[in-house]
Amino acid sequence: MNGFAEAEIIARQDWAPGLMTLTVAALTEPFVAGQFLNLGLERGGEVVKRPYSIAAAPGQPLQFYLKEVRGGGFTPEIFRLGVGAQLLVERKPQGFFTLAYVPPCSEMWFVATGTGLGPFIAMLRSGEPFQRFERVVLVHGVRAPAELSYTEELAQWAARYPGRFTHVSLVSGPVAGAALAGRVTSALVAGTLEASAGVRLDPERSHVMLCGNPQMIAEFTQLLGDRGLRKHRVRTPGHVTSEKYW
Repeated sequence: MNGFAEAEIIARQDWAPGLMTLTVAALTEPFVAGQFLNLGLERGGEVVKRPYSIAAAPGQPLQFYLKEVRGGGFTPEIFRLGVGAQLLVERKPQGFFTLAYVPPCSEMWFVATGTGLGPFIAMLRSGEPFQRFERVVLVHGVRAPAELSYTEELAQWAARYPGRFTHVSLVSGPVAGAALAGRVTSALVAGTLEASAGVRLDPERSHVMLCGNPQMIAEFTQLLGDRGLRKHRVRTPGHVTSEKYW
């Protein structure tokens, strides 16, 4: 168990069947919003681990926004754990999907599918986006309305920062409810995404952080490229930063 700390589940929020946020108490090194930690389970003297982005603000108890993979070798066991149960958490946070690597811009777009929302929740809770950017747009795409998590908290951000924070929800399933219907990529092509956000993506003003399904990231990145927004690299600053997470 070298590199791992013992952790206790201190809270569990179930958003929908197979979708939850776990809050755990563990002694780990300080993290930056957007980083991830490996969660671990001990089996036969060995640790089975999986990486998960942290959904909490730095300095707060660790939180992880998780989706159960039916028939998988890890998450079904995690989903059987309740408050008071024990698991392992890696001590050292990892990852570079943080705002520290985002170049100066006036408009920040956070685009997530599924549990890719987690690192953006951490960033919003850190307060840094509202210190650095004039406008912040959070886009969250899911398959069913029940999977739209953190909606009350996001509404509170919108009320706290009127005209500066916008939350756009999309549902790709047959019933969308109050959310936009369709995938985030199709909404970008149709123009409904920017219309709902009240702001247009522009290489002179915008930076986009993508987190979620690899296919979404690839398609969205191509669509942005067609509009002059290129991938961001340290040596060649651009407009698009991404991390595959689903």
